[in-house]
Amino acid sequence: MNKVACVGIAVQDRIYNVMQLPSEGGKYIAHHYHEVGGGPAATAAVAVTRLGLPCDFIGRLGGDDVGASLLKELSEESVGTNYVKMFTGGRSTQSAVLVDSQGERIIINHPSPDLAPDTDWMEHIDFSQYGVLLADVRWHEGAVEAFKQATKYGIPTVLDADLTNQDITELVAMADHAVFSQPGLKKFSGSDNYLEGLLKAKEVCRGRVYVTLGSAGCDWLEDGELRHFPAFSVETVDTTGAGDVFHGAFAVAVARGLDTRATVEFASAVAALKCTRPGGRAGIPDSSLVEEFINKSA
Repeated sequence: MNKVACVGIAVQDRIYNVMQLPSEGGKYIAHHYHEVGGGPAATAAVAVTRLGLPCDFIGRLGGDDVGASLLKELSEESVGTNYVKMFTGGRSTQSAVLVDSQGERIIINHPSPDLAPDTDWMEHIDFSQYGVLLADVRWHEGAVEAFKQATKYGIPTVLDADLTNQDITELVAMADHAVFSQPGLKKFSGSDNYLEGLLKAKEVCRGRVYVTLGSAGCDWLEDGELRHFPAFSVETVDTTGAGDVFHGAFAVAVARGLDTRATVEFASAVAALKCTRPGGRAGIPDSSLVEEFINKSA
């Protein structure tokens, strides 16, 4: 089965394009502004469907206009939304995103306090229908429950191990592929050294551990050795959502049975192409464009 489930959060990104990211207090002018759906698991789900595999998003939204807009956007991207919990009268999660002329960004996220973390409503979901399950760390309870179900059915799990205030040790332990962001690995391991950080993560993780390094590429452990794949060179417009897209593409590669290096290469190519257009989703390519891009870069 190639169907993927992405469990976690959906966010409304309000993106302000500025020449330079602010370094001090003051008033600044944005030369462009737009709104688009974001959130690690939700954006990963869009990447999965763009790349040609069926996908369900499992998460929570407020019953406000923002929630309705996010749900509509996911549906328009052919992402399954039958397992989205809508909280009547609740607010949805939102982020303010500042993007400079080099594509670097600052994200200020406001998690909605109205979205209850309980997972009782997930009991009616048949997880046996999925070939791969991806979860972010922003809805801890949902990720734990989903990973328990995945383990029950022998489904490969991918963890988007980004920065969070919660202890993610339990999730790392349950992951077949724990893919850390650079700050996520530092917080988890307490080390600035990638090899040391990955070795500490591997002490917990039952599967493979990785760390994405932005323009420096991706490192992972294989047979106790540190492996590296360099980032593809592109003209970067906006890095917003690059990590989310990487994880979605990573899940697709796992579903297709690619080996580890090919999986990292595929995910890296998809994330690189995403960065060539503004916003977290507009630049997500389809599989044919990715294949062409990888062949030209060889």
